[in-house]
Amino acid sequence: MYLSRFRINTARPGARRLLSSPQSLHAAVMSSFPHLLPADPASPATSSDGPRVLWRLDYNATAEVFLYLVSPDRPDMTHLVEQAGWPAAAAADPANPGWQTRPYAPFLNRLTQGTTWAFRLTANPVHHIRRKDDEPIKRTAHVTPVHQMAWLLDRQERCGFRICEKPDSKRLLPSGTTHKKHPHHGDRYALLVRDQRNLSFAKSRDTKPSTRRPVNLVTVTFDGRLHVTDPDLLRRTLVQGLGKAKAYGCGLMTLAPLPSAGERPQ
Repeated sequence: MYLSRFRINTARPGARRLLSSPQSLHAAVMSSFPHLLPADPASPATSSDGPRVLWRLDYNATAEVFLYLVSPDRPDMTHLVEQAGWPAAAAADPANPGWQTRPYAPFLNRLTQGTTWAFRLTANPVHHIRRKDDEPIKRTAHVTPVHQMAWLLDRQERCGFRICEKPDSKRLLPSGTTHKKHPHHGDRYALLVRDQRNLSFAKSRDTKPSTRRPVNLVTVTFDGRLHVTDPDLLRRTLVQGLGKAKAYGCGLMTLAPLPSAGERPQ
């Protein structure tokens, strides 16, 4: 497994085209692997029970956008450098091709039960509902931070972690219920829900425009701290992704070390 980072040059027209279309960016990401055939259902990009290609965009600032990539094989992002990077700078420095790639296995193998990490995850929080008895069940996006946070909390145990709780002295909001009687956790967890994006794009250009249906996604980014409860499950989450819409930049969780700050696990 490999973890890669590519900084996108937002001043270039090619970069803006990629950033405006998750479908186009997905195709560009998959083109980083010459042997990978997108139509092959057994490929690592589409396997549901093994490592796969995951990617995520981090918007740190207007002109500072990073593409993160986790993959079973080492990627070749030369085409991305030419389209959305700094090709002249990369050509002048052979030691820096325009992206950074590191083996991921050594980090994954260091994960142990009881350790605490900072994390970031961009996900597509959804649930299945039936508005009327005679309607089919539909997949619907969560659109409020309360429900989006609950979506992640519901999945933490089977993904090998628990979201850390804040000390009582740092909690600013009490827990309770919403106006619709749904529980909310107030300021209990070291968890921030931010950067909600409502995306709509054509799924494929191979079909006729008259039959082409748009893809509608709601994505959010979670920043927080977690406590490792099951290293094997967490490793699986890190290489297989969490939630739906993985082809469109969702599901990739990354960890970063941090000093102990007094949080306790749930």
